Formats: sequence, C-alpha cells, structure tokens
Amino acid sequence: MSALLKSIDPNTGKEIATYEAYNEKKVESALKLAANTFEDWRKEPFTKRAALLRAIAKELRKEKDKLVKLAAKEMGKPIQQGYYEVEKCASTMEFYAKEGAKFLADQVIKTDARKSYVSFRPLGVVLAIMPWNFPFWQLFRAMAPTVMAGNTMILKHASNVSGCALAIEQVIRKAGAPKGLMQTLLIPSSVVEALIDDRRVAAVTLTGSTAAGSKVAEAAGRNLKKVVLELGGSDPYIILADADMDKAIEIAVRGRLVNTGQSCIAAKRFVVVKSVRKEFERRFTEQMKLATWGDPMDEKNKIGPMARHDLRDQLHVQVQQSIAKGAKLLCGGFIPDSPGAFYPPSVLTNVKKGMPAYDEELFGPVGAIIEAKDEADAMRIANDSIYGLGGGIISKNRARAEKLAAEELNAGSCFVNDFVHSDQRLPFGGVKHSGYGRELGSFGIHEFVNIKTVYIK
Repeated sequence: MSALLKSIDPNTGKEIATYEAYNEKKVESALKLAANTFEDWRKEPFTKRAALLRAIAKELRKEKDKLVKLAAKEMGKPIQQGYYEVEKCASTMEFYAKEGAKFLADQVIKTDARKSYVSFRPLGVVLAIMPWNFPFWQLFRAMAPTVMAGNTMILKHASNVSGCALAIEQVIRKAGAPKGLMQTLLIPSSVVEALIDDRRVAAVTLTGSTAAGSKVAEAAGRNLKKVVLELGGSDPYIILADADMDKAIEIAVRGRLVNTGQSCIAAKRFVVVKSVRKEFERRFTEQMKLATWGDPMDEKNKIGPMARHDLRDQLHVQVQQSIAKGAKLLCGGFIPDSPGAFYPPSVLTNVKKGMPAYDEELFGPVGAIIEAKDEADAMRIANDSIYGLGGGIISKNRARAEKLAAEELNAGSCFVNDFVHSDQRLPFGGVKHSGYGRELGSFGIHEFVNIKTVYIK
C-alpha cells in the first residue's frame, strides 16, 4: 500500500487533503519522460526558452489568488506576503528570460589556439528538493535559471505542501511547457536517495535543513553528482553604537517576523553593543508586542500560525531550555490556548553561548538579544556560529559598516542598514553549515551547466 501524504491547515489543525504517494511505476515514468524531454529541450534556442519563461510568469500572475490562498491554507503564510512571493516568482522568470542568453553566451578566451572559448551546456535532469516555508519561491528561483540553461527538472516538495506542488506543475503546463519539462513527484523523503542514485538524474538542488542537506550531499557525493545546498541559518544583526535606532528597530522587527519567522535568512540573533543594548531591547520588545497575529487570511495579521504543530512545539522547547540556562523572557514565550500552531512574537535577552537561542536556529518568531562589549566583540559573536547564510550591520558610518560586511562578517549575504533578502540579480547562498553553491544572478545559472572548454588549433 502506498504512503499517504497529508496537508493540515496550521490555522485550525484540521486536515485539508490526503494524497497517495506515487508508486514505483509512476516515478519511473516521470524519470523517463524528464530524460527524453531533456534531449529535445536542450536543443531549443534561447528565444524559445525565454518565451516559455515569460508565459509562465504570465500564468503565475493569472493564478495568483488561487496560489496565495493555497499557501495560506497549507502552511499558514500571511496572505499579503503570499502575493509578494508569487510576484517575485514571476519577476524572476522574466529576469532570466531577459538575461539568460547573455549569461550563457560563449566566452572567447585568447590562447595559443586558432580559436578557444568556454561554452555552457546543460547537464540533464535536475532533482529539486524543496521546503514548505516559501512553497513557490524556493522552486521557481531554482527552476528559472535551470530550465533557461536547457535542463529539465523534477520536484520533490515538502509533504505538507503537496497541493502547492501540484499547483506549480499545473501552472507550468498551462503556460505551454513541453510535457516532462517540470514534473512534481508526490513521494516520501525515503525515496529521495534512490532518485539521486538513478543515472538519469544529473544533479540535485536542495533547500532545507542542515541535517537534510548532509544526507543529500552524502548521496550525491557517492554518485559524483553536482549538488547545490541552501540550508539553515542563524543570521546575526549587529547593532553598533552609532546605529540609527529607529532604522535598527524597523529592520529588526521586519527581519525577524517575515514569514512568521520561518525563513533561513530571517534576523535571528541581535548582537547589540553594550552602550545601546538597553534602548534596543526596550524598543524592540515594544514593537514585537504590537505585531498582530492570527488567521493568515486576515490581511491585518502580520503573523500567521507556524507551518506545523511539531515545529511550534520544538521552538517552544528551545525557548524554555534557553530560559532554564539563564536567558530572560521579555515577551511571548507561551503556547496559546487555540487549535492552531501559533506562537506569539517573543524576545529573549541575556542570551549566551551554550543556550539554544545562541547556538541553534530558532525557526519561528523569536528574537535573541546578545550583548557585545564593543564592535570587535560584536563581530566575534556574529561569526561564532556553525551557520553562515546571511547577516546585517546597522550603523550610520556606512563606509565602516561596508568594510566590516565585506571583510569580517562570514556569511554568503551581508547587508548594511537593511534586512537580508534575496534578489534575482544577486547570488544567494551560504557558507559553513548553511550549505554551498549559489542560486540567482549569473552565478545561479552556471551551477547546472557543463562549463566546457572548446579548443581549435
């Protein structure tokens, strides 16, 4: 009997739908189709690939109301943030439609040869393993450059957003994509290793936890296949003594509560220089208390439920363990008496090494305040993490902050006077336990191509 994949509404705790996992025959059929489609798609000119990407962008905007409501029901995304997510997917498709051919153009390099150049050719079928927190964006930001480069893709999405996964495939088909260009596989995680082992899968991209990334990297390494990993993060935001405090509070609250705090690049550790710690602590806590939370379909709510009850409960354990080790709770920190997977905006201070709030990723609306003696101590604390996805520096001295961001902060994305976010024009990814490889920008489109030397004497 096939496994069942369930979608649970985190706002009510009620089951939305149950999906039967694909059997071996159906998975085999999908792999065969993806491999066959690749042989035709890789030969299509850039103009045809770009036209499809634009058509997909148009279909995304056409279906946005349906998609946004689906994400709100399946993983609790506040509805206004859902609209932003779908639009970002559409604009990214258009970006690669416009820039892809330039990124992939042959690069002539003068050597002793009569002619020599670098050519970029697609690899084949790319397996995308995606999480629930941005059910559309995570897939489309990987798909846009991968398909524009001439590859095909199969998607193994998080089981709790199976409805979103099927909707993605439907959007792409409605846009006129060749059958087999992008297929959703409704399968449990236990099947992933066999997919990576399959000779028809040329490469893998995963966004998810560090634990999941480690397992996928092991399987890909055993098969000598290219893999891009975008994993967890515990992004530090460094509040220096000369910070514009109004700006610092605005950035901190927005950065911590985006997607109900369930983002790898959400602001998580607030490393505050001692001289301004009390002011930041007071004002940050005041604003966190004011953030409205509840039904994600209600536009007035900035925060919805967390995606699953077990994730909410795990976060609460991390908060309680941090308090038991000496952290001070300034607001929130309780499980509401309601059926949904809610957790209120929470603030911990006096956070120190050895506490979960310092050492681990808090994947929910909890901010951890860590006091630093001075600028040098703040940079030490910021880098004292197994993660290295993103980080921010808030300071009126932009030149000084830029130098710290560029030379001292050890992360894939370092922002000055803004919260960390992805931009299709810039590479995105991390270092250390936050993964390796890059998505987006010109770097993202070069991840899943054969960077081929052509030499003519």
